[in-house]
Amino acid sequence: MISSISSDRIKQKARELGFHKVGIASVNEKADTDAQRLQGWLDKGYQADMAWMANPKRQDIRLVMPDVQSVICVALNYYSPRPDSPNPPLVRGGDDYAKISRYGWGRDYHKVMHKKLKELAHWVRSQGEEIEARYYADTGPIQDKVWAQRAGIGWIAKNGNVISREYGSWVFLGEILTNLELEVDAPHTQHCGTCTRCIEACPTEAIVEPFVVKADRCIAYHTIENRAETLPEEIASNLQGWVAGCDICQDVCPWNQRFAQQTDVAEFEPYPENIAPTLAELAEISDEEWNRRFTASALRRIKPEMLRRNARANQGKVDS
Repeated sequence: MISSISSDRIKQKARELGFHKVGIASVNEKADTDAQRLQGWLDKGYQADMAWMANPKRQDIRLVMPDVQSVICVALNYYSPRPDSPNPPLVRGGDDYAKISRYGWGRDYHKVMHKKLKELAHWVRSQGEEIEARYYADTGPIQDKVWAQRAGIGWIAKNGNVISREYGSWVFLGEILTNLELEVDAPHTQHCGTCTRCIEACPTEAIVEPFVVKADRCIAYHTIENRAETLPEEIASNLQGWVAGCDICQDVCPWNQRFAQQTDVAEFEPYPENIAPTLAELAEISDEEWNRRFTASALRRIKPEMLRRNARANQGKVDS
């Protein structure tokens, strides 16, 4: 028989490790609607070139871990306000400042999350010989936003992000799958109401309907995932200075404007060079300088040739 741990004790341990939010969801509750919604999104081709989104494990978590009974969901607040810096309105074609999404300002969130999740998973396993615990943080075929909502962390907003009452959508998500049957939290309710600010603010109209994002219209997708030599003109002409991700739909969200609070995680404090580099310097950044500047950064996913491409697209230049 598997030893039991109380959900309260697990939550206490998670908070001791520095997680800002923790909730628990049961795998035994039906999630057919979530699987159907994902399949419908895939059927429309909205995943663009992100073939990994079609992994069947995303629709059935038992394919990831056959004995899973519960999902322990955690969140880390990563928000930092933009420091004072010369950052005039960006005009395509000028020697302007580049915009980098907040997720990439500091240390790679995967490294920070994995360190804490590894410790929590190890502690859970240490409570009994037959206890299993496997952790993920944006690194496996897990619908992390779906599980976060089911565990009461927050709700999936119209822009596809998870919004929490305490921190807005400036949170990184992680999960621990376990064979323990735990007391679960109530799923979070939806609180976007009639607001459509994120939909209206997106310059490429990537949010094609509430709660549905079409990847090949999304600036974040194109600056991070698109490996093509050039960006589509309809994207390049609407980048508005973004070279690494995009925070437009988060910046205009009333929940973020009212409730965002500065993170207490030192690793997420911005590296000075990541706040306001110029488009001109990034358009010519060398592979060596890219490697130096983005050590231990989530921005390493954006390879140097992609970063140069993104900066040049903002300048209205196309490589011949």
